[in-house]
Amino acid sequence: MPVIVEAQNLQKNYNGFPAVAGIDFKIQKGQCFGILGPNGAGKTTVVVMIYCFHPVSGGKLTVFGKDVNNDPRAIKKRLGVVPQENNLDLELSVRENLLIYAGYYGIKKDVAEKRAKELLYFFGLSDKAGHEVDKISGGMKRRLTIARGLIHTPDLLILDEPTTGLDPQSRRLIWEHLRQLKKKGLTLILTTHYLEEATQLCDDLIIMDKGIILEEGKPADLIKKQVGAKIVEIDIEPTHKNSLIASVQNMISGYQLAGNTLYLFIPEDETAVMKILNTSNYADAYQIRPANLEDVFLKLTGRGLSYEEVSGYESSSFAKTS
Repeated sequence: MPVIVEAQNLQKNYNGFPAVAGIDFKIQKGQCFGILGPNGAGKTTVVVMIYCFHPVSGGKLTVFGKDVNNDPRAIKKRLGVVPQENNLDLELSVRENLLIYAGYYGIKKDVAEKRAKELLYFFGLSDKAGHEVDKISGGMKRRLTIARGLIHTPDLLILDEPTTGLDPQSRRLIWEHLRQLKKKGLTLILTTHYLEEATQLCDDLIIMDKGIILEEGKPADLIKKQVGAKIVEIDIEPTHKNSLIASVQNMISGYQLAGNTLYLFIPEDETAVMKILNTSNYADAYQIRPANLEDVFLKLTGRGLSYEEVSGYESSSFAKTS
């Protein structure tokens, strides 16, 4: 597939601070590409350079084959942007927010009205078209912000934390809309710190922390590579940790210790590990579950979803055994 965005040794410095410290990635046409990381990881800085809001400090960044520092106007015409914060005009109606934004792109009134009607229907906002934006819910405002980013039929839609602050039902509704847009061939760039969101939507992703890329690839491949198929979560006394790990070392691909919770990485079959846990006094309680991106993120960064350093964090990987 054609490459829509390409970064080579991309850098961005703020007063000498390396917010993005020399990264490489490619985004292909029709992908949903995720940029995953905590606040301060550099993901928003990456996307503001892609939509030509901040200049590149070093390296090279091209969008649609054009250099962002040399051809920002040509690039912006083909981009849709959904910023992290809703910046709708609260005193205007839902429909007026779309029509006025269409005017910025020189779209004729009859074309703009047709597109606005289609987008309001697509996002389930038709019955709110005449309402002031200040009177609709947070989830509806977010859907309207995405609709506004699509009014000029862009070739690439950039979504910066599109579901932050929304309830689970509203979040999943937006996920479904984004899936439908991808099925229509639209290329999406998604920054998020919701790991389930990245798993649900992204074809490929990069995991960033402190301005660098820690890992990249397809979500399922990253989980398999870094962790394995399953995780055993064990409540354990710290004094028992070393003995338990020694007894299962040949059956696991690695482990993490976060506080008093031990996470064992199971490459495929957990039967042998379960037998040891059930016949020993090591574990106070345990559960088994599928591995996910949260486990990958914890392994790579030593941080949980709160993005605070985990007390007593420890991680180790072993060579996979046959």
